[in-house]
Amino acid sequence: MRQGKGFTLIELMIVVAIAGILAAIAYPSYIQHVVKSNRTAAESFLLTVANRQEQYLLDARQYAGVSADPGDSTGLTTLNLTVPSNVSTNYTIKVGAVTTTPPYYKVTATPTGTQLSRDTQCGSVSIDQTGTKRISGTGSVTSCW
Repeated sequence: MRQGKGFTLIELMIVVAIAGILAAIAYPSYIQHVVKSNRTAAESFLLTVANRQEQYLLDARQYAGVSADPGDSTGLTTLNLTVPSNVSTNYTIKVGAVTTTPPYYKVTATPTGTQLSRDTQCGSVSIDQTGTKRISGTGSVTSCW
């Protein structure tokens, strides 16, 4: 009598069960990592915009923004900036500026699409001319920034 080579059905089912358990644990962690990575890219761009705003203030004595230039729908054209593709697919960037004394601006990244539904802890992230960072979600500013 020849001994059969191969796997039994029970061995195969054990391997499938282990793979399923590992996938169930790993997938949510992966999604959270992607959400945090997308948010970090948006925050990095917000800091770039804030830096350009300060440079613009030195040159023009006002901040660039929608209310400062009504033809600029996002406030980024005046600053000669475009939103990177990895940010624009997940966030809408808005620059608001007020030309009062003292001048004021606020740059906000609002999540869109799947980022909106997955990032409920932080929501929109923003920074103003004093460097104050804010969020619209239920999490803490320190954990989101």
